[in-house]
Amino acid sequence: MAGEPQDDCLFCKIVAGHVPATIVRETDTTVAFRDINPQAPTHVLVIPKAHYADAAALATAAPDLAADVLRETQAVADEDKLESYRIVFNTGTGAGQTVFHAHAHVVGGRGLQWPPG
Repeated sequence: MAGEPQDDCLFCKIVAGHVPATIVRETDTTVAFRDINPQAPTHVLVIPKAHYADAAALATAAPDLAADVLRETQAVADEDKLESYRIVFNTGTGAGQTVFHAHAHVVGGRGLQWPPG
């Protein structure tokens, strides 16, 4: 069920403390941690503690929680002293989503080309 922890979800396991992660920020509703395969000097994932499969499901079912995730992306950027950065939500396998728990990538600390990918 949406919002409930999923036994087979890597990010739910990180939220529960069952899988280690380099956590950089945590609030009542979100967790931010370093990506294990960083694509830039700063590459942090910001996730809601509640499970939603992707950004669209999160925004539809829990818009206040989606706003919490976005607020935390700014906090991560501020802590890493990023003047500019990219926030990426991949939705679906064709877009590169590999963990089906909504998450924002905060990427910065180097020049980022456009268009991506």
